[in-house]
Amino acid sequence: MSARENLPASSRQLMTELQSSGLRLIDPRAGVSSRRGGAGPSDHKAVTVDGVTIMVPVHTSTAWESPFVAGQPDEHGKSALMRNAIPIASISFPKSPRFYAMQTLEGVPYSHIATLHSSDVLATTVLQTCIRYESRRKSCKFCAIGQSLAAGRTIARKTPEQLAEVARAAVLLDGVKHMVLTTGTPPTPDRGAQILCESASAIKAAVDLPIQAQCEPPDDDAWFGRMKAAGIDTLGMHLEAVTPDVRERIMPGKATVPVSRYMEAFDAAVKVFGRGQVSTYILAGLGDSATAIVQIARELIAIGVYPFVVPFVPISSTPLEDHPAPTPDFMRSVLAPIGAMLADANMRSADIKAGCGKCGACSSLSSYEV
Repeated sequence: MSARENLPASSRQLMTELQSSGLRLIDPRAGVSSRRGGAGPSDHKAVTVDGVTIMVPVHTSTAWESPFVAGQPDEHGKSALMRNAIPIASISFPKSPRFYAMQTLEGVPYSHIATLHSSDVLATTVLQTCIRYESRRKSCKFCAIGQSLAAGRTIARKTPEQLAEVARAAVLLDGVKHMVLTTGTPPTPDRGAQILCESASAIKAAVDLPIQAQCEPPDDDAWFGRMKAAGIDTLGMHLEAVTPDVRERIMPGKATVPVSRYMEAFDAAVKVFGRGQVSTYILAGLGDSATAIVQIARELIAIGVYPFVVPFVPISSTPLEDHPAPTPDFMRSVLAPIGAMLADANMRSADIKAGCGKCGACSSLSSYEV
């Protein structure tokens, strides 16, 4: 069993509550710097609870009112976690990676090319622009992909050569275990698959690192075979919301690709990547009922797709910045049955080769796989 599956119920409950409620920091400089904006996870900070690292909101309106406060770290990097001023646990923060201190020959900081998620996952948004984001009328209302670019914390397009250089350094210097390549959707029928293939091929030529690629379903299922051949180990195609009315209201541009097309693409992708090596992100708290989320998770698991259900985080300066985060009770009502279904299907996060489901830092779902 993984460390998450061995967690006591009290730690699992605490992780679920932290990811819903957020965390206030006495010393925001502790550990890896928190992330603002970008493609996600955004407005989060990596926090280690009972030996498991999770991403916890720290810059959201919910977090500013959270009952949880992290005390000043001691000389060993440990902090007292307090709920309503009462110490309840000891937490720590992963250290800033060494590769963050480096830059390319052109002077681009490595941290502008890829970032550390959790404690051992390298992640990047290969294309930091998106046809969905160009018009707020069509954009996903939770998305902040343009914020980090506007703030000068990243670059618009990461070249395959840059990604290979940073990936190799992250493995050698910081022991990174796998990598996530996501992308904004370009105005091409492949919806970013070609860019991801080029990136993965260069990375695999430089370093032996498992890779997950993430994009919308391409127009042609033949892309799945091409992505696999390029060195992509697992694939993520993210539904985000699952019922048509919520999808049309929250992400009107992306909703033009119907759930039925996603299900067709999932089935085709599983035939290429294998059962459990295809996943989808579902943001709980956008308006879908717990029943709807659990039902589609059941359908996805039957196909062989891992439904990575995470709590919605209301990111600052987006149209949903004041939208409430889901309550811990709502998250438990979703995660517990889905975790049990995954366990029954023998489709666990620990068996995923790379990506968000394997990392598990943005959701406590894997701790319910018992």
